[in-house]
Amino acid sequence: MQEQVAIIVGSGPSGLATAACLSQQSIPYIILEREECIASIWKKYSYDRLHLHLAKQFCELPHMSFPASYPTFVPKKMFIQYLDDYVSHFKISPMFQRTVESAEYNEVSKRWIVKARNASSGEVEIYSAKFLVVATGETTNPYTPEVAGLNTFPGEVLHSTQYKSGKEFKNKNVLVVGSGNSGVEIALDLANHGAKTSIIFRSPAHFLSREMVYLGLTMLKYFPVSLVDFLMVMLSKLVYGDLTKYGIGRPTEGPFYMKVKYGKYPLFDVGTYKKIKSGEIQVRILE
Repeated sequence: MQEQVAIIVGSGPSGLATAACLSQQSIPYIILEREECIASIWKKYSYDRLHLHLAKQFCELPHMSFPASYPTFVPKKMFIQYLDDYVSHFKISPMFQRTVESAEYNEVSKRWIVKARNASSGEVEIYSAKFLVVATGETTNPYTPEVAGLNTFPGEVLHSTQYKSGKEFKNKNVLVVGSGNSGVEIALDLANHGAKTSIIFRSPAHFLSREMVYLGLTMLKYFPVSLVDFLMVMLSKLVYGDLTKYGIGRPTEGPFYMKVKYGKYPLFDVGTYKKIKSGEIQVRILE
């Protein structure tokens, strides 16, 4: 059993930020990471055109700002470079290919007992620490629901984590199932590359521009969520009009309230609305 002060599970941005903060306080720690690299969602499972949806000042990690030369909305490659530089700067060395199988708190010793399987050796390793930080992220495990008839569908089926670019889909019929931020941006990328694109909306959604989100986040420092949400909805109606004519309803609850209560993000519009309005992206409603 290896004794530590703190164990961090996951080496995405949150895990790296925690490691840097502990390092600044000279607190010993280890990071257990099931993949063979840091920030695997960014490095292995994200599409090419991805940018940070929020302005860079809302996304930088503690104790190290983005370079001044970085654009306001940082693209994927530059964000990955920033994370690699962050790891180098704080001398962060995750233990890769360790899948945590269990974590139990011992009331007698007042310590966490963590068991992790080493993918290289197949052995189960045991670690003990006073503190446990779970930094596995909101979207750590891809999920494909069971859909009737999908197993006999003759076309290609991809999870969004396997999608890279719309280049190979030019002139093909493509249906995007899922209308979160990944779905609407992948639909945009497909349309930009000449694919005949449709997207399914299962529930109402708030469309907000990056500028609206920036304004909203700034206002939240000074005003209550209800007031900020009221303004965001008014601005959204002014910019996007009546979305129901395209088959998209607006939720009755405000965008920032929904993020706090349900963890549901508003849709950051980076061009998808124009494609829907022009008919280049067809909206399908799931009954």
